Amino acid sequence: MNIKKISFLIFTFLLTSSLYAQGLLEDRNNFTRQDTLRGSITPEREWWDLTYYHLDIKVNPDEKTISGKNTIQYKVLKSQQVMQIDLQEPLLLTKVTQNDKELIIKHDENAHFITLLDHQNIGDINSVIAYYEGKPREAVRAPWDGGISWKKDNNGNHFIASSCQGLGASVWWPNKDHMYDEVDSMDISVTIPKDLMNVSNGRLKSVVKNNDETITTHWHVANPINNYGVNINIGDYANFSEVYKGEKGDLDMNYYVLKDNLEKAKVHFKDAPKMMKAFEHWFGPYPFYEDSFKLVEVPYLGMEHQSSVTYGNKYKKGYLGRDLSGTGLGLKFDFIIIHEAGHEWFANNITNIDIADMWIHESFTSYSENLFLDYYYGKEASADYVIGTRRNIQNDKPLIGKYNLNNEGSSDMYNKGANMLHTLRQLVNDDEKWRQILRTLNSKFYHQTVTTKQIEDCLAEESGLDLKGFFNQYLRTTKTPVLEYKVEGKKLNYKWSNTVEDFTMPIQIEIEGESQWITPSSENKTLKLKSKNAKIKVDRDFYIDIKAL
Repeated sequence: MNIKKISFLIFTFLLTSSLYAQGLLEDRNNFTRQDTLRGSITPEREWWDLTYYHLDIKVNPDEKTISGKNTIQYKVLKSQQVMQIDLQEPLLLTKVTQNDKELIIKHDENAHFITLLDHQNIGDINSVIAYYEGKPREAVRAPWDGGISWKKDNNGNHFIASSCQGLGASVWWPNKDHMYDEVDSMDISVTIPKDLMNVSNGRLKSVVKNNDETITTHWHVANPINNYGVNINIGDYANFSEVYKGEKGDLDMNYYVLKDNLEKAKVHFKDAPKMMKAFEHWFGPYPFYEDSFKLVEVPYLGMEHQSSVTYGNKYKKGYLGRDLSGTGLGLKFDFIIIHEAGHEWFANNITNIDIADMWIHESFTSYSENLFLDYYYGKEASADYVIGTRRNIQNDKPLIGKYNLNNEGSSDMYNKGANMLHTLRQLVNDDEKWRQILRTLNSKFYHQTVTTKQIEDCLAEESGLDLKGFFNQYLRTTKTPVLEYKVEGKKLNYKWSNTVEDFTMPIQIEIEGESQWITPSSENKTLKLKSKNAKIKVDRDFYIDIKAL
């Protein structure tokens, strides 16, 4: 292997280890009480259902502080008097009120338990107002470490953004910080210096000029939204837009970029409507027509904030100008536009209840890169791409993490997950049926939080396949199935090894150029051949290892 090749592989490893480190992907065996309080549906959470937030804050860029309040409206499911609100240090939850009465707060590091004075009657719609202030955690290397990025653009203007996947939205605002309960709708009011603009989720309702050299931007989110998808993006922005003729009618597509990048963005962001066309074909209608679609330039790589997808890929194709698949096909599109926008269907429309099931977000979205290529460049090109990403698979731990502990599974949820789904497409063996299955997922679980079991069951039901062993193999172990085979005269002997007990996946092979399906098991099987010592070729589209004996 030459030095140039070694250098490229090292560079790719560094890129992918960064890309797949969002949130809390490090290997952990010791968990704390705080992990449980963040990651589980505690008694102080389960009795109330979120209905509405109004986040109303002031951002002071010079001091790097945030202050304000969040009105939290909820429906009472059980009669209880203690509510858990999350806000991470060093921010301070200074006061909580209900019906103008200040409530007692018991602080437990990042979890705060509020004792309510008024009786909570089942079915009632109530609200509390949580006041807070301080210097939020600064993101040193966003988006992977989470927090607020306090940067400046090339002209010296403040350039600020939030990113908090995995770490949790409570790193910068008080909320019910667990994935299982999405708020039904939300208003976001952000006060900033008058020479800047804030872009958040949903639609801009108004910009109000205040009497103290500030403005307040008011955004409204009409659809359910997960906490980490809520964002603020503050800068010296220019805006341009277009109307996309989509499956549900006219979709407003808005782009906010630094003023110096306006003309460049008008050309480069043509990938956005191309993305929308491909993904509506494969996944169904964009899930948030009421809230529009936005791409917003930020001072970090980017993330999937709902209806406010953030972008920092430096106007390059691929991932910062490189192709993670090693095939050249990754340079056919801007990775951040395609990948992060793909999350609008898988993460924002369909959201995991527990972060242990984050593979639902990342496997399908990584696979969406493949489907984008399929739509524009054909099936073989898309297969080349996803197969090319196998070189980044580590098989270090299962794709599913530990439940109730705010713990994600392996970073293999990206590349291994995409190849698992590519393999499943082969098993379905009907591309139109496969497309309808992906669309069914997005319609059946529209604006819902889900478990792995729900996704597994839906895929099995819609495909008509027994997928229990398939998912146990690829989601719950680090084992790659091994197809062992040996040609002896006019006989082909074959079996699966390195598999779970119930793994019986059929596979396609070529015998002297003729395609044929076989169904190996853990026991040796024999197939009669037409000629002696026939040449066997295993279909590359299945994510397996091959051992010719």
